[in-house]
Amino acid sequence: MLISKEQYKMTDDRTLIMEHCNDIKDLLSQSYWAKERPLEVIKKSIEQSISFAVFDTEEDKIIAFARVVTDYATMYYICDVIVDEKHRGNGLGKMLIDRIVNKDDRLRGKYGMLLTSDAQGLYSQFGFKEYEQSCMCKFR
Repeated sequence: MLISKEQYKMTDDRTLIMEHCNDIKDLLSQSYWAKERPLEVIKKSIEQSISFAVFDTEEDKIIAFARVVTDYATMYYICDVIVDEKHRGNGLGKMLIDRIVNKDDRLRGKYGMLLTSDAQGLYSQFGFKEYEQSCMCKFR
């Protein structure tokens, strides 16, 4: 499914996204959480998730990305949400999260989770609330 906004097109087509894994590696290298993630790990994570990518049609490359891990029954976990630094401020993060939370039948009506240390404002617009007291994480 493609969604357009001016020069941007969003897709959840895994085959198309996989063809642009190097773009995603470049994007994730801008992050604090995945800057060192190897390309093979990125590919495997896309194969095992529902992924969403926003293409800049003028540059013919992915400039925003998000993944969702789900059991398809009760819950989903949003991760790797990132917008290229040059394209921030154009509503692309909102477009990604809106698509995930409000417009994807595979995820509708399920319990959503995510972790963030710097984007609470974005996610709160879509009904996410902070639960830092009860949040538990295990890191490698």
